[in-house]
Amino acid sequence: MQQQPWWRGAIIYQVYPRSLMDSNGDGVGDIPGIISKLDYIKSLGVDAIWVSPFFKSPMKDFGYDISDYRDVDPLFGCLADIDHLIAEAHQRDIKIIIDQVLSHTSDQHEWFTTSRTDHTNPKADWYVWADPKEDGTPPNNWLSIFGGCAWEWEPRRGQYYLHNFLKSQPDLNFHNPQVQAQILQEVEFWLKRGIDGLRLDAINFCFHDQQLRDNPPKPPAERQGRGFSEDNPYAFQRHWYNNTQPENLDFLQRLRELLNQYPGTVSLGEISSEDSLQTMADYTHGGDKLHMTYSFELLTEDFSPQYVRTTVETLEAGIGEGWPCWAIGNHDVARVLSRWGGEQACDELAKMLNAMVFSLRGSVCSYQGEELGLTEVDLPLEQLQDPYGITFWPMFKGRDGCRTPMPWSDGVNGGFSSAAKTWLPVASEHRAINVAHQDNDPASVLNAYRHFLRWRKQQPALCYGSIQFFDLNREVLTFTRKAEQEILCCFNFSEKPQTIELPEGFTRLLEHSGFAADLQSKQLHLPEYGVAFVAETAL
Repeated sequence: MQQQPWWRGAIIYQVYPRSLMDSNGDGVGDIPGIISKLDYIKSLGVDAIWVSPFFKSPMKDFGYDISDYRDVDPLFGCLADIDHLIAEAHQRDIKIIIDQVLSHTSDQHEWFTTSRTDHTNPKADWYVWADPKEDGTPPNNWLSIFGGCAWEWEPRRGQYYLHNFLKSQPDLNFHNPQVQAQILQEVEFWLKRGIDGLRLDAINFCFHDQQLRDNPPKPPAERQGRGFSEDNPYAFQRHWYNNTQPENLDFLQRLRELLNQYPGTVSLGEISSEDSLQTMADYTHGGDKLHMTYSFELLTEDFSPQYVRTTVETLEAGIGEGWPCWAIGNHDVARVLSRWGGEQACDELAKMLNAMVFSLRGSVCSYQGEELGLTEVDLPLEQLQDPYGITFWPMFKGRDGCRTPMPWSDGVNGGFSSAAKTWLPVASEHRAINVAHQDNDPASVLNAYRHFLRWRKQQPALCYGSIQFFDLNREVLTFTRKAEQEILCCFNFSEKPQTIELPEGFTRLLEHSGFAADLQSKQLHLPEYGVAFVAETAL
């Protein structure tokens, strides 16, 4: 087996700190809670943990609004807890990737509280400020992802500031070299503490068009499937000018130069642009920018073998030597089992989806709870915490439905917390499929997840091999992965059994993947949501 960087083909387990484990009984998950579950995470067979933001924050966007890049919010613990987490994870051969939100800060960050005071202070040009039009209206038509205008009036300066997200999340001005230099220092603070990588939130939003040109409109037929509510006017524009500017490539090269000083560290960029697949290719091409990227292309409502194939093939055509990272769920979208399964959501579908994404060429971010087959939770308005959902209720219920606490046992609050009330409720439908229950069931989604990842580690082709798709059955996603050996991977997307005629040379059904199929002569029979791996004839 040829030597590969640790992150190529890695399975990265995303931890949402608020909802993994509460160690102190305040109803909110924390860093000591993560440490207490490291043995469980190790048992899954993953290679790394991506920890969503734990930095000091007013929590208007639950940590994605940072007021101090170098401190831990007391809600989650302290710096010593992070050092302990890194040390304990490394003892278990688990890498730690932390979320870095570089494009914007909280409006309570000291940089912004200084910047907003006047036009002459030392931080005056650290954020994106612009004069109003002659009639006092905002400088252009840019919109916020969270609804409404992306510009907020600041009377102390007599100017508008840009916020691509909440108005409490002002955008930093990366056209200012001082800002770039400072941000790199903030990143290095964590590299020196021993982290293994960065997950870079909204990394294509760092730069804006300096001419402040209006975004053009987008035809109604093109507004669907971009990860935004169809009732959100943000989907009505082509976002050509408020993000994904060419200057970003130079900054990413500077970031990569910094990471290269810490061998073995990795960068994973989140991409949300008008052409996310092209941006993913641009940001990883050449080996001098990001190590890998992921986008929302598999986080949409679209679900079919054809959609997955087209998405992957489109990226493969442009990425060259770059490396993708795939995700079918995270803290921003509805749980994949509900999003793609609907009324057909079941354990066998959950097992198939996990195996499918783990078999694509690239690395994978696997969101906490996907190993249990958790479904989306339907919360009433009075229980919502997400400002996005509260704004767009009832047409869009926000992101709380995928953020509810992990169910660990049959105990109080599903074993998540001893508090009288948790920050979001533990879903009643999740209690019956808690970790303790699934641990003792050999046929559970959890044990299938563990079994498959153990088997995958023994298959170089699945970890880092090339990929080629086949059209054998419209209901079955089929592709080969090839390294030292070539494996045909088959995934039945249908709730009905399917049969495919195998390509020439593939005759040996690989056992021990945890999935059962029937191979007779050249015909492969797959059960509903079945999975099979077929190798070439043994020499």
